[in-house]
Amino acid sequence: MRRAGRGDVDPVVRLVRTFYEEDRYPFDAASAADAVSRLIGDESLGAIWVADPGDGPVGYVALTLGFSLEYMGRDGFVDDLFLEPGWRGRGLGRALLDRLVVEAVAMGVRALHLEVGREKALARALYRRAGFTDHDRILMTRELTD
Repeated sequence: MRRAGRGDVDPVVRLVRTFYEEDRYPFDAASAADAVSRLIGDESLGAIWVADPGDGPVGYVALTLGFSLEYMGRDGFVDDLFLEPGWRGRGLGRALLDRLVVEAVAMGVRALHLEVGREKALARALYRRAGFTDHDRILMTRELTD
């Protein structure tokens, strides 16, 4: 596990594409490259960590940063966690989450949030084992456009 650097933009975008295609999310390569590049290049926004067994990243986790009155300080959102299918079930997802938690604490993050699909039983189990709990709240989103 290592923090992603500038040289990881293209491999991470490739992983994002695979993740979004798998979950049927819209994907735009140029927008994804811009977002990944900005997150890697600006620590005030958060960070990305990659699972790299030596031949390039096979997974990633992204942390974005915010601020919460409820938690009295900086909070973070586990924006994406993805592993290529052949690398799942080997503990890499947990290792990425563990690394993110250690780094988030060092950044002064007081609470972490994430979103997971109701149908993703294995992912929910991973998150519960990592200490995340369901607060029986509903995540609502409003997209803002230019």
